[in-house]
Amino acid sequence: MAITLVNSVASWFLKKRFHQIDLFLKYPNEVQNELLLNLIDIAKDTHIGKQYDFASITNYRTFAERVPVTNYEGYQGLIERSRLGENNIFWPHPIKWFAKSSGTTNAKSKFIPVSTESLEDCHYAASKDLLCMYLNNNEDSQLFTGKSLRLGGSKELYRENGTVFGDLSAILIDNMPFWAEFSSTPSNKVSLMSDWEHKMQAIVDETIKENVTSLAGVPSWMLVLLNQVLETTGKQNLFDVWPNLEVYFHGGVSFTPYKDQYKKILPKSGFRYYEIYNASEGFFAIQDRNNSSELLLMLDYGIFYEFIPMDNYGTPEENIIPLSEVKINKNYAMVITTNAGLWRYKIGDTVRFTSTNPYRIKVSGRTKHHINVFGEELIIENAEEALKKVCKRTKSEIVDYTAAPIFMEGKEKGAHEWLIEFKTPPKDIDYFNELFDNALKALNSDYEAKRYNNLTLNKPKIHMARKHLFYDWLKENNKLGGQHKIPRLSNTRDYINDLLRLNN
Repeated sequence: MAITLVNSVASWFLKKRFHQIDLFLKYPNEVQNELLLNLIDIAKDTHIGKQYDFASITNYRTFAERVPVTNYEGYQGLIERSRLGENNIFWPHPIKWFAKSSGTTNAKSKFIPVSTESLEDCHYAASKDLLCMYLNNNEDSQLFTGKSLRLGGSKELYRENGTVFGDLSAILIDNMPFWAEFSSTPSNKVSLMSDWEHKMQAIVDETIKENVTSLAGVPSWMLVLLNQVLETTGKQNLFDVWPNLEVYFHGGVSFTPYKDQYKKILPKSGFRYYEIYNASEGFFAIQDRNNSSELLLMLDYGIFYEFIPMDNYGTPEENIIPLSEVKINKNYAMVITTNAGLWRYKIGDTVRFTSTNPYRIKVSGRTKHHINVFGEELIIENAEEALKKVCKRTKSEIVDYTAAPIFMEGKEKGAHEWLIEFKTPPKDIDYFNELFDNALKALNSDYEAKRYNNLTLNKPKIHMARKHLFYDWLKENNKLGGQHKIPRLSNTRDYINDLLRLNN
């Protein structure tokens, strides 16, 4: 009876919401322009609104000419004033919450403003949309017969000067409606534990007693948790623990390196995977179809999108374009204007459009996480696709990896140095390296050109990392937890030198 009621409510919401989604599918650019002008009007009397005379802005072109593109460093002073309790700086309504985000492991902490509007109209709205789309595509779903196992980085919240900061997941849990906890596991008490290692076992102990029907969390950390579940229970696969498990909602890092490992512990052909694209700054895109690797860009969450082509990113020729001008299969850095007062803000992610009708994307990497020391423009998407192909050929499995350049010295050519932790290592690492090099050439013409006859680049150098190397490195840097990620590619040797030290 209760399940029938829940499904009826979900069906009603679904129909209502699909009418709104249909609007931005048919009129994407009109919806985005109206949204932008609404944000400008709301914030016209703020400090930033007066600085750039928002009251006289009536179109995108004027907005783009008048308001500069910025990054966190350019916004930090205003955010610090807001954290000290000053209001009406970049958003007219008081900002109570700040999501503490470090992005990659050695980055200085960022405090991203989270307004009431961004909580309700973006983050929570997206969670509902995700369920709506999933239920619409899977009418036989029994999702609401059990609970969702959520794994965030949810440490405790800290209060200062009347404002609150902590992981976004902790802010979401702290503000979620009381009924939402009944459909989730573990309890808020366990979710908000600060000691990550004790918390993981506490989650296992609490959740193995529940009827879990869905999983939600970052693939790397979720895999650690699920393997701990199997170790604790002595079961061979997760369906022996949770027989009604039907879907895994994942995001945060690429799923490509982990997919085969998930299939081993979730050995059921009908099991579903749904990807999301969210961050402390907002919720951006949702997989809206079964068995798809493309994400639908959500255009009515209070976020206005602009894009910088990566082929001129960071150069004097850098140009910023609106959504209406993007092309498919080009790599773009994303710039956002949000209902939490971030104006033309570089989020640091790169995306590639797979479709412009509707606007669908794949997340291709980070603006800072690529290797382009020799003009090879190697991005994370290339690396992970190549690793996936080679692992399949060599029957190997990867836990984590990082890569950096070996700089030219005298007459010595440059190269890429890789540190890879394998769950199942290849029988012949030299053969693995040869296949990997060839796979990168096939995927990236710039890399292939630099590798031609060892013109600029020598063959990659691969080190096999010891077991738990990356976990130990995160622990040493006090970065254990669902929000922290291994930096995959870097133009400097800072990460890899530190990891090689620990590896030896």
